[in-house]
Amino acid sequence: MVVIILERIPESLRGELTRWLLEPKAGVFVGTVTAAVRERLWERVCGAMGGGAGMLVYSARNEQGFEIRFWGATRRSVLDWEGLKLVSVPEDP
Repeated sequence: MVVIILERIPESLRGELTRWLLEPKAGVFVGTVTAAVRERLWERVCGAMGGGAGMLVYSARNEQGFEIRFWGATRRSVLDWEGLKLVSVPEDP
């Protein structure tokens, strides 16, 4: 299972991703693809999003059952706490 969540990206990139994944909500893409296709899609997304930002979540063989990656200026970040990935959200000033 692959989930890609994108913010502030070109419409053309959204259209390209819908060839491989479903878009149940604007900027949220879900599907099942091979690891090779997932990596190529993520490379394409990172290269084409311009000033946008994105998050990739995919199934993995680890304690949590998934891996998570970020690209661009997102408000959230991933913290590794003794091998456990946690998402950090900064407090509003």
